[in-house]
Amino acid sequence: MAIACGVDFGTSNSTVGWVRPGHPVMLGLEDGKTTLPSVVFFNAEDEEVSFGRAALAEYLAGYEGRLMRSLKSLLGTSLIDGQTEVGGRALPFRMLLAQFIGEIKRRAEQSAGREFTSAVFGRPVFFIDDSKANDQLAEDTLAEVARSVGFKDIAFQFEPIAAAFDYESQIAREELVLIADIGGGTSDFSLVRLSPERAGKAERRDDILANGGVHIGGTDFDKYLSLSAVMPLLGYGSRLRNNSEVPSSYYFNLATWHTINLAYTKKMWTQLADISRDAAEPDKMGRLQKLIDERAGHWLAMKVEEGKIALSADPVVQLALDRLSPAATIELRREGFDEAIVHLVGSVESTVLNLLRDAGVKPEQVDTVFFTGGSSGVRSLREKIAALVPGARKVEGDLFGSIGAGLAIDAVRKFG
Repeated sequence: MAIACGVDFGTSNSTVGWVRPGHPVMLGLEDGKTTLPSVVFFNAEDEEVSFGRAALAEYLAGYEGRLMRSLKSLLGTSLIDGQTEVGGRALPFRMLLAQFIGEIKRRAEQSAGREFTSAVFGRPVFFIDDSKANDQLAEDTLAEVARSVGFKDIAFQFEPIAAAFDYESQIAREELVLIADIGGGTSDFSLVRLSPERAGKAERRDDILANGGVHIGGTDFDKYLSLSAVMPLLGYGSRLRNNSEVPSSYYFNLATWHTINLAYTKKMWTQLADISRDAAEPDKMGRLQKLIDERAGHWLAMKVEEGKIALSADPVVQLALDRLSPAATIELRREGFDEAIVHLVGSVESTVLNLLRDAGVKPEQVDTVFFTGGSSGVRSLREKIAALVPGARKVEGDLFGSIGAGLAIDAVRKFG
């Protein structure tokens, strides 16, 4: 059995892999499930902290408290040195990350029946776009947090490379593979030569032709779907009596997972009260005020995410927003969603084209596109990536487990 595990700390979901001959690689982290949603809920009524699906269930059940999600998005930003208020006390974001990483470790050890002090952590190709210093800071911060909860020996591997290792364990011949890992916070790509023979090599650097990535993922798709289809119900794009537009910052905060809690401050409430008095459409602003007063921003974000996922299967979706006041049901259309995220898809397309150019590889030379990551189900994005290498075979991996499994394979190579 391997002495180390692989940890995929994701923006939306987290997993842990551990190689044991004759056993599943992925460890159960919550009620037998191998994924743990990257969510923390501080229950003010019971004065307890819950994680994952249990955290979401308590929040949706209406318990008083504070929900935190998309914690990974804090890495490499100025927010990481900040704090949030929980139960009247200041909680540093670094401590919040440590609580969640520590919980992942505890659950993995409980599932494996042993302690893990060594781990390979996945990381996006770029935590932060266009800043090497901040990107390195993000990795260093994650390493510090991991050490603070008991991991002593830590290595990192690019998430798409980890997914490549997982795919390589399933093939019978050499392939030139474009790994497309579309996660909650980033879209990462690697162009890798894979084969059963190459899999036995300890050093794989020469097999990696190029890596690339952009800080665009599922939470960004949620954001722009929300702004285009849902936030207008709350006054986004509406006017004040002097014909100036209602400030958009309130809506951007509510539509962005890791800034939702900024909408709940007393300062924000006072500003909204002033604006509502001058609103040309006071009913919409009243709906916004009530949503914030009930701290239902995360509920709304989850409904938008639900709609986005449904649009991967159906071209038209009816989304019931029963906690709005008054309640509403809106029709989401895939073409409207595609239009809302077209600029994001364009950025991802440019990233893939640059990757091929940097590798000196023509599109027709790519044998396979391997999709992983929960957000690879977004139709327009997936179709755009596939169209860039039209002759390549399209393979879907375990959308939530391929990276964790690949990290576990890499952990064997690095730590034994």
